[in-house]
Order: sequence, then C-alpha cells, then structure tokens
Amino acid sequence: MKRRVLSTDNHANDGIVRIIGVVMRICGVAALIAGSTSALAESGIASVYVHSGSNTASGERANPAGLTAAHRTLAFGTHVRVTNRRNGRSITVRINDRGPFVRGRVIDITPAGALSLGFSGLAPVMLEIAQD
Repeated sequence: MKRRVLSTDNHANDGIVRIIGVVMRICGVAALIAGSTSALAESGIASVYVHSGSNTASGERANPAGLTAAHRTLAFGTHVRVTNRRNGRSITVRINDRGPFVRGRVIDITPAGALSLGFSGLAPVMLEIAQD
C-alpha cells in the first residue's frame, strides 16, 4: 500500500492546514480518499460587510439581515460555526459569497451575524465546519 498526499495547503498567516485528499495504491489500483472537511479549523479576523440589494457570487440576492457570510475557498452552501474569541459567542452562517480580499481576514459576515456575535467592524474569530 502506497500513500501520497494529493494536496496540502499550509497558510502560516491564516492558521489553517487543509488536506484535500490522499491517493492510495492498493493491489495496483489507485484510489482517491477525500479528506474530511470536518477537520477544518481556521482563525483570524472577521469583518462586517453589506452588499444590500446586489447579487452575491453565488447568484442569490444579498440580505444584510440573514446569517450568511463570504469566504475565499469554502463551497457555497457550506455551514460554518463562527466563534467570537473575545466573548465566546458563536453562530452558524451559510457561505454564499466570495471574500474577504483583505490580508489577515478570514470571513466577511453580514451585519445580522456580527450583531449576534457581539461586534461591529472587526473581531478575532475561530471558524469550524458545522456538523449537520
């Protein structure tokens, strides 16, 4: 049995390591074993963003009152547990847009999400893929 890591991204500044999958050769047959997304944990800065009335990258209309967010790489529809590291509050948001495009920021959250987390502007957060 031969194991080879297919792809690993290690962003020291983002505090995240992603293993996308492992190729295993068993009895001469190569198989791709997908990495677990439940292992995703990311920490950094969250910011509040508003695109009221415009469309998001997923094509749906932006809703500042919804619990949605923008992330650079997670698939649209992914549910993410966001925890404010200052006060311990956490919520689950759905990824429906791309961003943030500012270094050091890991997620853009709607005003409703930021209010639920107890911040306005910027806050240190921890992200985890929410379990269904």
